[in-house]
Amino acid sequence: MKISTQNSCFLLLLSFFYLGLYSSKAQSKEAKSKPNIVIIYLDDLGYGDLSCYGATALQTPNIDALAKGGIRFTDGYATSATCTPSRYGMLTGQYPWRNKNAKILPGTAPLLLTTTQETIPKMLKKEGYQTAVIGKWHLGLGSGHTDWNKKITPGPNEVGFDESYIMAATQDRVPTVYIENGTVANLDANDPISVNYDTNFEGEPTALSNPELLKMKWDHGHNNSIVNGIPRIGFMKGGETAKWKDTDMASSFLTKAQNYVKTHKEKPFFLYYAMQQPHVPRTPSAQFAGKSGLGPRGDVILEADWCVGEFVKTLENEGILENTLIVFSSDNGPVLNDGYADDAVEKTGDHKPAGKLRGGKYSLFEGGTRVPFITYWKGKIKPGVSNAIVFQLDLLASFASLTGEQKIISDSKNYWPVLLGKSMKGRESLILEADGNTALRHENWFMIPPYNGAAFNKNVGIELGKSSEYQLYDLRNDVGQQQNLASSKKKELAKCIAIYNDLKGDE
Repeated sequence: MKISTQNSCFLLLLSFFYLGLYSSKAQSKEAKSKPNIVIIYLDDLGYGDLSCYGATALQTPNIDALAKGGIRFTDGYATSATCTPSRYGMLTGQYPWRNKNAKILPGTAPLLLTTTQETIPKMLKKEGYQTAVIGKWHLGLGSGHTDWNKKITPGPNEVGFDESYIMAATQDRVPTVYIENGTVANLDANDPISVNYDTNFEGEPTALSNPELLKMKWDHGHNNSIVNGIPRIGFMKGGETAKWKDTDMASSFLTKAQNYVKTHKEKPFFLYYAMQQPHVPRTPSAQFAGKSGLGPRGDVILEADWCVGEFVKTLENEGILENTLIVFSSDNGPVLNDGYADDAVEKTGDHKPAGKLRGGKYSLFEGGTRVPFITYWKGKIKPGVSNAIVFQLDLLASFASLTGEQKIISDSKNYWPVLLGKSMKGRESLILEADGNTALRHENWFMIPPYNGAAFNKNVGIELGKSSEYQLYDLRNDVGQQQNLASSKKKELAKCIAIYNDLKGDE
């Protein structure tokens, strides 16, 4: 039987078609086998700020839904009691105290990460993931001599993120503009931006020189440039069309996160959604202003909860919720008065932002670093509560294990089964940091070495955990850290000191 040349060509084309179709399906199946990964990271949210963690004055139904449908960890930790170090530790898998520059940064600081070190987005990109950061950055930008009117580099896009839409530092620091992929959004070239953290620009009003321009009163440390009637840290001139509207910030970041999901759902993605609430200045939209009864701090927590609900709803509407792992947490513990007179202290009532924990933001005590920590993956994670010790530092190695990547050189360890709720064997030991000082959590013991300096920060009203003597607490029986057992449990103290020194090494 003879096959014509024409038929041969047809069969050849048909075979290529089916081969391509098979390859496409195989690639699609491989892509779908890797879940999308979303880190929802709040700013200064305390262990007791959510109703799923015991709050009664505030109801957070959308975050509660994640906890109810996933794993709510009772012993989840940020790496530091302040924002820049904790974000550095989470993204790099490296203890922040190993980097002496990992401290609260001004808006003009150079990029804290190096462009060569491993990061979560960089690792996931090698595994075929799309990557993005939306929200608060606060890890430095550029070389330290930034021209805000040109392309700003290096930044998030040079450390693993394909896309970025961020604020440079914090909502209370200049520059008060959004930066998209290294460029200030909506900037008018005829009105260039100038930023300085030491000296004001001639003729520019400040909170000290023009208090009549203020819509929000400062309490301490926030008396420089005024933007939208709010006094800030640092001085800024120009960039009027680029300045953000504070009351729109939550919805701006939410919309960007939703649009990212809608436009990147065909391939696996990693989204670091770094929300700004409830960091100061607390500026709820009209929809939430006055709704909590606890002042603006309570209002922005309600707004953050709503944003979480709207974001999860988008994942569901786009048909990818069941293929998306969500990790929800906070960068450090809570603070009420952090520089503005916004009635957070006066209206807190019976609400306890740190729950039963001692201390808060800036503190070596548990309230500084033990934070809400939830993992959610619909249909994959069996709902429950876990007492395993989990650590944001370990997300890098755990995600690497998920994707098949094992060669990670860092302080990060793989606890993927724990995050899934399939194991209760979490970390035995970890080191926590506050203001350059460190403490140890080992099993149920919490040890703080002796430190000089004030034991109490009067400005923020928080115990810092410093003492001239060793402190040792049994968290199993004393989660509020009220009874120092260092003198009566000398054997346990000696063991904790040895573990601490071993983990610290040569730093």
